[in-house]
Amino acid sequence: MTAPLFASSISSLPRIAKGKVRDIYAVGADQLLIVTTDRLSAFDVILPDPIPGKGAVLQAVANFWFARLGHIVPNQLTGIDPASVVADNEREQVRGRAVVVKRLQPLPIEAVVRGYLIGSGWKDYRESGAICGVALPPGLKMAQKLPQPVFTPATKAAAGDHDENVSFERAAADCDAALNDALKGTGKTGAGLCLEARDAALRLYAEAAAYAATRGIIIADTKFEFGIDAAGTLHLIDEALTPDSSRFWPADQYVPGSNPPSYDKQYVRDYLETLNWNKKAPGPKLPPEVIAKTSAKYLEACEKLTGQRP
Repeated sequence: MTAPLFASSISSLPRIAKGKVRDIYAVGADQLLIVTTDRLSAFDVILPDPIPGKGAVLQAVANFWFARLGHIVPNQLTGIDPASVVADNEREQVRGRAVVVKRLQPLPIEAVVRGYLIGSGWKDYRESGAICGVALPPGLKMAQKLPQPVFTPATKAAAGDHDENVSFERAAADCDAALNDALKGTGKTGAGLCLEARDAALRLYAEAAAYAATRGIIIADTKFEFGIDAAGTLHLIDEALTPDSSRFWPADQYVPGSNPPSYDKQYVRDYLETLNWNKKAPGPKLPPEVIAKTSAKYLEACEKLTGQRP
């Protein structure tokens, strides 16, 4: 395993963004280099300790799904070797944890699909009997499988804020407002692309969940991000079905009515809930045993899904 990478320091390319986990650099005018670090965020706060191997796991899992689900919707990948676009002395920073992607305009929403009743969906259901305005049958238990997967979009929050679950109508209006100029001359609308994104997200989730079930993993929920090219063609971007963007449960430990153990960062969230922390930056340091167990959970998820270690 390579040394943990909390932040990349590539000087041969201009850095244009730093996300919670990924550092993004420009490769000419039409492409980006995305470096997946070992940073971990919880409750929208970047924690001070990297999780060894996490970036390589996220990249390996995302690449696996991009390849497996490419027939459903085009994706961001270019196939260009990340090592070929950086200086020789920077190649170790991108090895196994980076991709060169098309430069696309993101849709202003998180495309969330829920197959099970957990997290904010469970809280919403208990209060209203619905999730994001989608009515559900009465009497459902925590973590129960939904009659069918539900698309529950969310706004993309500014740094440090929490994403907000919204109705499909609100999501469509946000897409119209954000993409109006980019779509001129394409014959497409933001609302229409929001509908495309919903249909693609549901198909992606259904196929991924069916495959994961054969590997002993339940994908309880996940979020996708989409972008468009100059022609208005929808693409899957960012990451896909990773332990950071999804809730993975071991199928052999799943019991409706209780919160199952998970392969994702829920383990860290559960630990943080035991602390007297206000969930605002700066985040607390993690004990070595929590770091080690989190790293092991990410690696186990990768091995179960892909059959390989990164």
